[in-house]
Amino acid sequence: MKIIRYIATALIALVGFTSCEKFLDKRDPTATSFEEFYNTEEDLRRVVYSSYLDVFTHASDRKLLFYMMDGRSDNAYARNTADHHRVIADGSMNSNSAFAEYYWSLHNKHMGRLNTFIDKAHIPYVENEAVRERYKAVLEGLRVWHYFRLTFYWGDVPFALQPLDLETAIQPAMPKEQILDSLFKISEDIARRLPENEGTTNAYMFNRYSFKALVMRYALFNQRYELAARLAKEIIDSHKYELHPVYGDLFNYKADKTNKEFIMKFDMESHDNSATNSFRDLAPQYRSGNGQSYVVPTKALVDSYWTLQGRPIDQCPLYTKEEYELNPKLNRDPRYAMSIMGHGDLFYGEEINIYNPDNPMYHENLRASRSGYWFRKFVDEADAFRSGGNMHFPLLRYAEVLLTYAEAKIMLNDIDDLAKQCINDIRRRAGLDMTVADVTLENRTQQEWLKLLQNERRIELAGEGLRYEDIIRWRIAEEVLNQPALGHTRMVNGQKVTLKIEDRKFLPHQYLWPFHESTLKVEPGLRQNPGY
Repeated sequence: MKIIRYIATALIALVGFTSCEKFLDKRDPTATSFEEFYNTEEDLRRVVYSSYLDVFTHASDRKLLFYMMDGRSDNAYARNTADHHRVIADGSMNSNSAFAEYYWSLHNKHMGRLNTFIDKAHIPYVENEAVRERYKAVLEGLRVWHYFRLTFYWGDVPFALQPLDLETAIQPAMPKEQILDSLFKISEDIARRLPENEGTTNAYMFNRYSFKALVMRYALFNQRYELAARLAKEIIDSHKYELHPVYGDLFNYKADKTNKEFIMKFDMESHDNSATNSFRDLAPQYRSGNGQSYVVPTKALVDSYWTLQGRPIDQCPLYTKEEYELNPKLNRDPRYAMSIMGHGDLFYGEEINIYNPDNPMYHENLRASRSGYWFRKFVDEADAFRSGGNMHFPLLRYAEVLLTYAEAKIMLNDIDDLAKQCINDIRRRAGLDMTVADVTLENRTQQEWLKLLQNERRIELAGEGLRYEDIIRWRIAEEVLNQPALGHTRMVNGQKVTLKIEDRKFLPHQYLWPFHESTLKVEPGLRQNPGY
């Protein structure tokens, strides 16, 4: 890792990002100062665009795509180790793991750019000062996002909000809680300076409420429950967002561009209308289709879908747990069929048979699913035989706001009517039998409420990249990642047989990531996290 984040000029940083090359072409290729190449509103927009693209809205890099990140958790299996997610899930991470250097360098390199651009935001000539202030606030919001991620994964890290040079680049780490105190305070000012509504173009850029939603997420992740509940309530009371009536339509072309549920957007404009690859990454191989099954659901996720009546499958009087395991669609929460497909389901008009070696979806094929399941989310058959798609994705949607309010109130042991309504609204939209699934019908202890909420969050947001953060912050990774990753279950000669994908392990020190050995050599102010 090079300490680019501290000493590189904005020009060098921009030139280095080839994914934005055509977007960042400048009038003067020989420019060597801000005054020469950073002087108009369009320049500001390009900087903001590239700051989103290279980390948060990259449409083709599986190491960065949000829908790949369930492969870090008990929800899914990621088959390609080069994508980094599998190394995190199987417990083999150490101080020489490539992912540690990759993500650390990526975030810090971009923060170095952002510090420089924010410091020089006064240079571009913009007739309307409010426009410049908006772009500056967006850049500041992106910097906050980077620090939220860094502190979540690594804990104590260096913290700087201004450009650094060779003399000031080497800094000791600052305690995580101290950084968070600063970030949450700064975020209030940033939100105030952002526009209240998103624009008709550049909708992926932060507006006041999408940024508040991001801060809400990390307030919850960091046990700032009063702040999380307050921000969630402000978003609810704004009436700017709503649950889309049909859950499954959010994750294909039926409603991906028209719903009012997506708050933080990964839309086509955010990556210059380049092709999206969710079919390639998630779908089954089908004849000459391009599905690669790079990340696929596990049995643990399938079994977590409760019944149509909102009960765990081992606590339902209608059927046995074994009957539910053998038939995942039996009397199940409708979100299962809208999120996952597997053996016996139809795909592109053909029945999936994971046990037939002549079927392209045979579970031992390289491009098939080792679990026998695939995500249906973000897999639209319209993309089956073309090189890419044009899908819009949610980085954060309104359902998460409702679940966040409910969880924060549960953790505060202040479970009010709105918290119960939030859970009921999610369940009702999903299509559960509310004569039984209505959460107001029975009294629960705080721990029972938390268990219900945790599972509701898991299945509502399955395949959307949040499960790893959830099991880390709930401190349950030692429970759920110390079990083998399993797949489809069937009866063979009267015996129940389940596909085994891999063994996994999780050690207590792995709640934080390691600093890579090369990072420690060039940044002596850092100290390795315990256990590595």
